[in-house]
Amino acid sequence: MTTETPVRPGRAERHARVAVAALFFTNGALFANLLPRYPQIKADLGLANATYGLAVAAFPTGAIAAGLAAGVVIRRLGSARAAVAGTLLTGAGIVVAGFAGSAALFAAALLVAGAMDAITDVAQNAHGLRVQRRYGRSIINSLHAIWSVGAVTGGAMAAAAIALDVPPGWHLTVSGVVFASAACVALRFCLPGPDGEDEPTPETPSTPETPETGASPGVSPGAGRRTAYVLGVLVLLSIAGTLVEDAGNSWATLYLSDSLHAPATLAASGYIALVGAQFVGRILGDRLVDRFGQRAVARAGGLVVAAGMGLALALPTVPGTVLGFAAAGLGVATLVPAAMHEADELPGLKPGSGLAIVSWLMRLGFLLSPPFVGMVADAAGLRTGLLVVPAAGLLAILCAGVLQPKRR
Repeated sequence: MTTETPVRPGRAERHARVAVAALFFTNGALFANLLPRYPQIKADLGLANATYGLAVAAFPTGAIAAGLAAGVVIRRLGSARAAVAGTLLTGAGIVVAGFAGSAALFAAALLVAGAMDAITDVAQNAHGLRVQRRYGRSIINSLHAIWSVGAVTGGAMAAAAIALDVPPGWHLTVSGVVFASAACVALRFCLPGPDGEDEPTPETPSTPETPETGASPGVSPGAGRRTAYVLGVLVLLSIAGTLVEDAGNSWATLYLSDSLHAPATLAASGYIALVGAQFVGRILGDRLVDRFGQRAVARAGGLVVAAGMGLALALPTVPGTVLGFAAAGLGVATLVPAAMHEADELPGLKPGSGLAIVSWLMRLGFLLSPPFVGMVADAAGLRTGLLVVPAAGLLAILCAGVLQPKRR
């Protein structure tokens, strides 16, 4: 058996890493500029709550509808060009949403923006993993951390525009031009050539159990079943991560304010703690993965989620709950990047297909989690509904076995 020596990244690889980080940043910033403008757009269009809810649901609907097409687009254009094209079209959809004069046009613009965002998401992760293979060590977690920085930046830009009374359409036009230009500049420094099996994969051991991405079509039926099984488990692992993220997004503030009677100034602390700890976990995640392996880091993270949030729900206090959400964010920090990395390395699949499938089905977690937790909360209280968080930690522990162990 031969082993491959990791390649020391050269100037092209370092430039490509900065470029793909810029793509993650712009992706996070574009939509974050739109979210704080929703209330004003709703008021300007005179939308009832039900109509508004249906309109904004067009974004995730578009993402789910187009998610599986991402693999085809990547194979046609290459991951870098697909990511930039998706960024340009996402920005265009968001600009149209800002200028929309009717609920129908607003929803249609969000549908297009969501569809293009799904393609951008898969393509930028595919290119980030391609750069990671050239580096010979983990960098994907830091790229997801940069996405979070972009989202915070976009939200801050929107807050400033609101404070300056800039109309949504013009504000979103400026942000769209800025970030679309940044994406086009980044494209010049991305890795050239096609994605696929001809790339070096120094971090992938040459063993029969984990062949390189882009295996020949003549994969045995047993290997095909193994690939399908691993892909299914990776979907569950990524959904475990999204369940925890959505609990912070949708329910943390409500639980602290309504169930624990926290003052308004503290009610948002649960969400902030989860997002902040997740960012820290992603900054540290690459070094931890390189040292201990994806499998050990995911299992440890699942344990942190289950123990931290489980204890917070068993002994409900405001400080304990904030710490519980922080533990949850820290624990799931590397789950989605790990699932995407493993899916991109699966044998017997065309380039981009495994990544597209995991990303597409992962979005179902975001779509189905809020109504599920809401139904449980209506029947037994939100504290019971939030048991989905420690349950997701246990699911991560069970699913982590398909991830790669520490490399020798």
